[in-house]
Amino acid sequence: MDDDWGPIPLSRLSHAGFCLRRAALLTNEQIWKESADTAKGRAEHERVHAQRIERRGETAKLYEFPVFSHTLGVAGKCDCIEAQTDARGCRIPALDFPARLYPVEYKHGEIRAEREYEIQLCAQAMCLEEMFQTSIPEGAIYYITSHRRYSVPFTEELRNLVKETIHKIELFRRSFSIPPAEKEAKCRACSLREHCRPGMQRSASNYCHELRREAMERDVK
Repeated sequence: MDDDWGPIPLSRLSHAGFCLRRAALLTNEQIWKESADTAKGRAEHERVHAQRIERRGETAKLYEFPVFSHTLGVAGKCDCIEAQTDARGCRIPALDFPARLYPVEYKHGEIRAEREYEIQLCAQAMCLEEMFQTSIPEGAIYYITSHRRYSVPFTEELRNLVKETIHKIELFRRSFSIPPAEKEAKCRACSLREHCRPGMQRSASNYCHELRREAMERDVK
């Protein structure tokens, strides 16, 4: 990571996994507009999270645990790290026993598999691996509304996707560019749709293309 640039927030990887243009608007234009869904999700996070450690026997839960990776150039917080006593585990300052780490990301809504959340969770695990010289093969995403979670294996494919996503973010933030909009069904649920205006951008692009074509035809004549 270049010293002139701060680390990429881990949450930005989730936005980029959902839509690269959305992530660029947040990064380069500092645009954010809260929808009913994002407000509810934020409120649920605030109710269940605060930086703390809960110890029960040979296990512990670390909430809002700060993590970073100099190699990846990212930083942020883990919603929760479940730590299980393991003689072959790693040592971290917050605990007085060696532990096997299992990151858990909390999300709003009903349980569903969404790649952008898996990217964010895997990036958290990669940060922990670098910080504590350990190996973390799996984590989980917990859905607050349904009180259920599903496991996410940190495969080589997912780890590569994390690196690819970070690379894409680096490209647009260093060039101060905004990727073009691609209107899709998911745009309807995006809180930034009024700023993004994917349909309008496409219409304007088509209009400019048509003007250019007509001008070229006149030049030929």
